[in-house]
Amino acid sequence: MRIVRTIHEIEYARSQWSGPVGLVPTMGYLHEGHLSLFQTARAENATVVASIFVNPTQFGPNEDLERYPRNLERDLHMLAAAGVDVVFTPTASEMYPPGFTTFVEPQGSLVEQGEGASRPNHFRGVATVVLKLFQLIQPQRAYFGQKDAQQVAVITRMVRDLNLPVTLRVRPTVREADGLAMSSRNSYLEPATRAAAPILYQALQAGRQAFEAQPTSNPAAVMQAMAEIVAQEPQAHLDYTEVRDAETFLPLERLQAPALLLLAVRLGSVRLIDNFALHTDGTWDTGILSSQHT
Repeated sequence: MRIVRTIHEIEYARSQWSGPVGLVPTMGYLHEGHLSLFQTARAENATVVASIFVNPTQFGPNEDLERYPRNLERDLHMLAAAGVDVVFTPTASEMYPPGFTTFVEPQGSLVEQGEGASRPNHFRGVATVVLKLFQLIQPQRAYFGQKDAQQVAVITRMVRDLNLPVTLRVRPTVREADGLAMSSRNSYLEPATRAAAPILYQALQAGRQAFEAQPTSNPAAVMQAMAEIVAQEPQAHLDYTEVRDAETFLPLERLQAPALLLLAVRLGSVRLIDNFALHTDGTWDTGILSSQHT
């Protein structure tokens, strides 16, 4: 496994590898959800590239950039075991050198609503760094998790709007055995809040049941069903429950597929997001429990 730290090195490495190339962008502190992406990428590509970069431009001024969990040695061990060929681990100054002024600026409901309402400029940072990675690595396929549904929607739109020659592969959320979606930020949870964290999964299950029970009703009933479950957990403080179009991220006016059930919940100082996706064919993507994942 080759470890590459500079843009010059990644451009030289690119000239040597064979295609097709699969890229899995990450911010490190890897977990089983990431490994599921690498497993799929390994099966579909001759060369698998991982990026590990905690991207400062997608963090707000009061967010957790400095304390975001990092353990590069552990990550590299996991990537080697997963069969990754190249790991790109640039510094912030390498990706954003002095004088850097050019950003990708997604606009409209896709970045202004949902997470975008809570995190201004977050998706500008996401789109910019992902486009830079696509330019540097030039993958034929790139792999993302369904857990960050709005991020997936933003990148999908960017690929389409800018005619980027890359195929996006979105894989199901991988969950702990109790339903908690795997996330690097789960490491922030104290024992008591970790015990309460499955409330997000339980709320989404209630939302799905409400959706299926009244498939032509107003989405408010689904959002209320999710909110009522969250309210049963004293340590959980609801940020939002939503039912949105998976592509535009506009709120749905009536229940119909495709759709996303979304919620954000605070447990102590930790803010967690999660979602269920209803596809056009009527099937649900609720994620994969860890005990079922191979």
